[in-house]
Amino acid sequence: MYQLLAVCPMGLEAVVTKEIQELGYETTVENGRIFFEGDESAIVKCNLWLRTADRVKIVVGEFDAYTFDELFENVKALPWEDFLPLDAAFPVAGKSIKSKLYSTPDCQAITKKAIVERLRTYYHRPASVPLTETGAHFQLEVALLKDHVMVTLDTTGPSLFKRGYRLEKGGAPLKENMAAALVMLTNWRKDRPFYDPVCGSGTLCIEAALIGHNIAPGFNREFACESWDWFSQEIMENVRSAAEEKADYAIELD
Repeated sequence: MYQLLAVCPMGLEAVVTKEIQELGYETTVENGRIFFEGDESAIVKCNLWLRTADRVKIVVGEFDAYTFDELFENVKALPWEDFLPLDAAFPVAGKSIKSKLYSTPDCQAITKKAIVERLRTYYHRPASVPLTETGAHFQLEVALLKDHVMVTLDTTGPSLFKRGYRLEKGGAPLKENMAAALVMLTNWRKDRPFYDPVCGSGTLCIEAALIGHNIAPGFNREFACESWDWFSQEIMENVRSAAEEKADYAIELD
């Protein structure tokens, strides 16, 4: 089981929480973040089905850190070999808010160094031989808030609002997850007509159609976790097949 985190725009926590709970998971909510526990199947389901979230992450570890030494040692103590193969490409993003370790670039560099040292020890690589980072992509983030550190691994890749159906976008486009949230916050049902009197690129109508046909919003795209060797392709295929069976293409929408 993993500690998972769904990231969403501020103000949409209740909508995303309801989606996750409808998928069968208990949640804990913070500003822009919904925490829940789940296995690999949960990771795939949430990436496929969450209409209003931005991305799904694995929480690799949490701890308090007031010095760079504490940050280094705590990051190094995390089980990185469970997630990162020897050739993993693992850039580290970062942010720091109201913390003693306020230099984000330094926090990123120290986190990276700690992970490299952990992997060198586990894979028996001498310091003179650099890690190639030519393999699958593992996007990490070290986030500090009031001296509390959270290190996460992104399972999604490009944000979930990128459904895969839009080839081009016009000026000031409405993001797909925001459009879905607007539809879900109304009392519209699939047996009622749907009107968008100021239709631009049609995002609201498309998202309403996906909801009406019960089509998983992430069905036509891939996710970062699909390229990881340790992630079960069988689970991925089974969840995608189940999503295909749930889709109701025959229903007529107005």
